[in-house]
Amino acid sequence: MAMFFPGESHTFSEYLLVPGYSSSECVPANVSLKTPLVRFKRGEEPSISLNIPMVSAIMQSVSGEQMGIALATEGGMSFIYGSQTPEQEAAMVKAVKDHKAGFVVSDSTLTPEMTMREVMDLKEKTGHSTMPVTEDGTPHGKLLGIVTSRDYRPSRDDPSSKVATFMTPREQLIVGDKDITLKKANDVIWDKKLNALPVVDENDCLLGIVFRKDYDSHKTNPNEMLDANKRYMVGAGINTRDYETRVPLLIEAGADALCIDSSEGFSEWQKRTIEWIRENYGEDVKVGAGNVVDAEGFRFLADCGADFIKVGIGGGSICITRETKGIGRGQATALIDVCRARDEYFEETGIYVPVCSDGGIVYDYHMTLALAMGADFLMLGRYFARFDESPTARVNVNGQYMKEYWGEGSARARNWQRYDLGGAAKLAFEEGVDSYVPYAGSLKDGVNSTLYKIKSTMCNCGALTIKELQEKARLTLVSATSIVEGGAHDVVVKDRNHQMVSYQ
Repeated sequence: MAMFFPGESHTFSEYLLVPGYSSSECVPANVSLKTPLVRFKRGEEPSISLNIPMVSAIMQSVSGEQMGIALATEGGMSFIYGSQTPEQEAAMVKAVKDHKAGFVVSDSTLTPEMTMREVMDLKEKTGHSTMPVTEDGTPHGKLLGIVTSRDYRPSRDDPSSKVATFMTPREQLIVGDKDITLKKANDVIWDKKLNALPVVDENDCLLGIVFRKDYDSHKTNPNEMLDANKRYMVGAGINTRDYETRVPLLIEAGADALCIDSSEGFSEWQKRTIEWIRENYGEDVKVGAGNVVDAEGFRFLADCGADFIKVGIGGGSICITRETKGIGRGQATALIDVCRARDEYFEETGIYVPVCSDGGIVYDYHMTLALAMGADFLMLGRYFARFDESPTARVNVNGQYMKEYWGEGSARARNWQRYDLGGAAKLAFEEGVDSYVPYAGSLKDGVNSTLYKIKSTMCNCGALTIKELQEKARLTLVSATSIVEGGAHDVVVKDRNHQMVSYQ
């Protein structure tokens, strides 16, 4: 007879935190969100810790080069998606490691033969008004000029006119050479009253652009995730099929941590993958595993040597594993169960294996709940897909800016190797959907707002660290009626223009 798990399966929205005593020291400025990324022994420090408890999901529509750079700047880590060739993924990892802070690689590059109409379309998609013009239209091609909003007037100029006729040509540009420092570049920008300074190599190929508007944000980034060589830290997703080819390339490219990306991680395939990495690289290469939803799955992967373990099946906003296959567990219940197993494992073995909560986050307060329930850090897909730095274009859908977001289990992702089915896996059904998410601007602004909410709630619980939050947190289950009560209700809600928009 099948085993029956006692109790109900709950989600984050069914819980609230009961406030605790807050001393005068409990203010957001005093809160530390530093948290371990990889396993460590009692009395020792983890070899890698995150400065904020956020990593980006291993997804085509989330974790590319720009996400890796932006998230590391804020103190988290991106895991570059593995559903591409090993060579392509390694190139993305290397691009993050080679990135020079403050030097932006453009995703809005033009060719001289493009038209003003195409320029306007690209601006609409990316929101960028400064666009370099290169010989081949690639971000690192030979620089021929630059286009800014001052170079054309859409209301008066011919939309079919070529970029070559209205761009500011290379000979009129002030540029920096490949050895220029960020400080020197900013000095040039201010002295010459520029909005942007292209940086080129000895062959006049574009290396990046330094923007005036980025000056303040790059003066101080105290939470930056940097390795021993002062390079941004970045992770990479792997699968249980081609790891013998993929892992060496990712390590050579500089990946700081790997993570096995699978819809279900309680499997011999993950055990084999971890064993191969340990046999060939020892403990030097850090690798996370998952996903699991119970104590048994956690212990299996912990005994296999996983450096961190992801929790969650079917809770993601684009994941339909539960309705397609009937497997999974409510994210809150799964997380509480696994974190309890982690703590028991630590008491028994003296080895602490961090837990990553993956999926089920809808609102910012869900993040605080997940941390309070025991998660060491969170893997987020939808949350990061909304920002400028995700790999997808910004599109206008019925008058609202959106960004595309699709699951790694969707037909669009074509991520056959994500399925631990043995042999040559072939996707016969979908476990994810293709969708849109509301555009949310820059990652920096969004993350800072979210972190302030988390810190404020921690202070309400009398906690100044994540560990202290987990020790002091008092959780209560809420009813469906109580959930309704927790939002605006029985009022006429006004928008910012004081127009009535809905009745709750």
